[in-house]
Amino acid sequence: MKAIVVTDQAAGTAGMTLTERPEPSAAINDVIVQVHASGFVPTEMEWPSTWTDRAGRDKTPSIPGHELAGVVTALGYGTTGLSVGQRVFGLADWHRDGTLAEYVAIEARNLAPLPGDVDFTVGASLPISGLTAWQGLFQHGRLQAGQTVLAHGAAGAVGTMVTQLAREAGAYVIGTGRAADREKALDFGAHEFVDLENDALKDVGGVDLVFDVIGGDVQRRSAALIKAGGTLVSVVGPVEARPMDGLAVDFVVEADRTELGEMVQRVRDGRLRTNIGDVASFDDAIGALNPTTRRRGKTIIRVRP
Repeated sequence: MKAIVVTDQAAGTAGMTLTERPEPSAAINDVIVQVHASGFVPTEMEWPSTWTDRAGRDKTPSIPGHELAGVVTALGYGTTGLSVGQRVFGLADWHRDGTLAEYVAIEARNLAPLPGDVDFTVGASLPISGLTAWQGLFQHGRLQAGQTVLAHGAAGAVGTMVTQLAREAGAYVIGTGRAADREKALDFGAHEFVDLENDALKDVGGVDLVFDVIGGDVQRRSAALIKAGGTLVSVVGPVEARPMDGLAVDFVVEADRTELGEMVQRVRDGRLRTNIGDVASFDDAIGALNPTTRRRGKTIIRVRP
């Protein structure tokens, strides 16, 4: 099968090559999925799991990508809940070969059914961004109606999901980003927008939840805004700044079939929009994953035409 592989951590995405790799086989509780569309997170090249297995051993050449939408072609021993020929989408395990390939072996529990009226490109754009937003807001942030959320990176793939889900839950959403992001953040539902380069973040006042995708100085300034009992939720590693009288949580997103189903139903209902920037063919994938200009949404690779 054709797959994109990486072998040199220092080279990052520039070291990607499109090559032939053996087709995977299905282990216990696995399925084999013929990948139709794959998502990619640029920071994957910095993740240890891209380069080593769970025991810390080198696993290169590695196939990156962890989001997918496609069709089940085979079931491993003991696999239940899915069937051959079924459309699915989901989140592949961090330490296994990923989804920038024509086929992938994945645990069945990491997948959810993809309704026939949802395009594969949309399905592949949902898992990491959507699950990160859902788990950060509701599982770790314990968001309640009437609360105020400060959503950093509000025009990005995760930020647009955070904004929409928080607003649907009855929260007041203040988005942040660069000046050029203002209109997009407001279009995705932010009530207000703060230009981090020109506006004073402290003027936001007290908030109940900060959803941080930036870290560093922005995180430190944001922690000071959290009300008593509030929460700082971070997806950029161990929290460096903690609120005076609240919680700080850093987490790694997990696959969850029920939550994937919740999000895809919202897409079908028109309550949730995905933030897709570029859609590229598999043959053009390496160029698309090495853009010369700033990304304007999530890049999706259409593995099958």
